[in-house]
Amino acid sequence: MPNAPWRATCIQMTSQVASDAPNKASAWAVIEANLANAISLIEEACAGENPPRLVVLPEFVFQGPPRATPVSTWIEKACAAIPGPITDRLAEVAKRLDIYIAGNHFEVDPRWPDRYFNSSFLLDPRGEVILRYRRINTASWTSPHDILDQYRDAYGEEGIFPVADTELGRLAIFPCGEINIPELSRVFMLRGAEVLLHPHNGPVSPPSEAAKTCRAAENMCYLISANVAGGIGFSADGSEQGGHSRIIDYLGMDAATEVGAAETISVSAMIDVEALRQARRDKGMGNMLMRSRFAMYRDYYAKADFYPANGLAEKAFETYPELTPLQEQALANMTQAGVLK
Repeated sequence: MPNAPWRATCIQMTSQVASDAPNKASAWAVIEANLANAISLIEEACAGENPPRLVVLPEFVFQGPPRATPVSTWIEKACAAIPGPITDRLAEVAKRLDIYIAGNHFEVDPRWPDRYFNSSFLLDPRGEVILRYRRINTASWTSPHDILDQYRDAYGEEGIFPVADTELGRLAIFPCGEINIPELSRVFMLRGAEVLLHPHNGPVSPPSEAAKTCRAAENMCYLISANVAGGIGFSADGSEQGGHSRIIDYLGMDAATEVGAAETISVSAMIDVEALRQARRDKGMGNMLMRSRFAMYRDYYAKADFYPANGLAEKAFETYPELTPLQEQALANMTQAGVLK
């Protein structure tokens, strides 16, 4: 049965930062306030004549970033499980409004209690978590790549690169700066993804905006990118502004864009997955997926090994400087490969 076109909306909202709070109780008061704001904006987006079937919230919009908070302190102060207290609140909204809700927050997993993950999730209209992706490309917190053997044993490839097959189409999700990693979106496409959900919390820049267009066009996927409003999480004084949420179609054309950084639900557009599927079947020059020659590049990727896998398998880190030996090893590997002279 063909998928009917459906509406997606970006919830571009401000976020208060829980790491500034002096204790757990006050940190969770910040989180609850951010949650209340998100729910209010979602309800507003769904109150119009053309309500969305799916909304996307910004990256770490509920807790804010940990900034320089030590790992153990951040886990105790602000992290939560998925499902857990944050997604449970959003699940109630998803069920009540009959929508999909995509978001992101810092997550703890009982398998690794001394670590936290930057996790993106998707709730379906039953309130169930149908996608959970933990950020791979990061230098700030534990990645599945840092404990790769353990992680693969626990969750398999589907847990590393998850794609959800839904009534809306096949959906994948990843956050923020990972838009600059072409291989990530490529793998999601190769696993069948048709719509890429992108919770974002970063400044507007020509490189990142170009990357959004490229990831959509080169993979013939829709991209729904919701950025934080106002100051970004890593800007202590709020001078670095977010905004510029975008919805981009599978040809790389903007379907909706917000040029400012204020709170808004105006970035909203129709998603036509059937048109995307037809374009992927086309034999013309516009179908770059059909013309991709992956065999030509396979050997180069097989030999590439820069940032070391399993680098945190034996011991979690507590503060960022402890990651320096892994970074130095990555640079040494790049030198050995001839990438650095």
